[in-house]
Amino acid sequence: MRPKLSKHLLSFFSDQLIESTSSDYNEELYLLYTKGRYQLVTDKVIYSYEDRYDNFVVAFVHIDLAAIENVLILGYGLGSIPHIVEKVYNKTFNYTAVEIDPEIIRLALKYTIPELKSTIDLIESDAFTYMKYEDALYDLICFDVFLNDIIPSKFLSQSFLEKLKLRLTEAGVLVINMLYHTDQDRISTNAYVNTVFTKVFTVHKTVFVRNNLMIFGWKSSIA
Repeated sequence: MRPKLSKHLLSFFSDQLIESTSSDYNEELYLLYTKGRYQLVTDKVIYSYEDRYDNFVVAFVHIDLAAIENVLILGYGLGSIPHIVEKVYNKTFNYTAVEIDPEIIRLALKYTIPELKSTIDLIESDAFTYMKYEDALYDLICFDVFLNDIIPSKFLSQSFLEKLKLRLTEAGVLVINMLYHTDQDRISTNAYVNTVFTKVFTVHKTVFVRNNLMIFGWKSSIA
């Protein structure tokens, strides 16, 4: 559901507030209409921005999308990832999407999911708990879990990373979005890559995008 034409045109000059809300997980959530796109923000970070969510726009340049059919998204937001795949790369996939915040799910179902051609199985769950019971395999897993500007520590363990690897097909790839803005961000992210990620994924790479580091891990050395 898109705003009226007047609000659409105004969005190219200033952000248009569509809804403000809150939940147990996000004290402040703002749905904006910005430059003709829905943007979901908190007071600290952008959660979603349709096909302008540059982290994953750039990330998908480094992945063979022709080999992908089934995708798992941990941290769905408003669905920037399927929007990017459809609008920028003109592809549709089958998505299993996990989002913990019921308010974000409500906004996604109301405003953005109806516009997608892809199949979206949107599940309300903590991604950590969900992965304990997930037994399907995926060609691509996208990890984009934040509470404001923090990734909860339970997601940064080697054991959780190994669970993600188990759920990849033989040529599958994992993409993790991590902040890389402040000195502390860079220190902690580099430590995670060097001491945890590379132990689990011997085939890996990192790509810097603005204030984020996109971390790639391939299950197989022949991927």
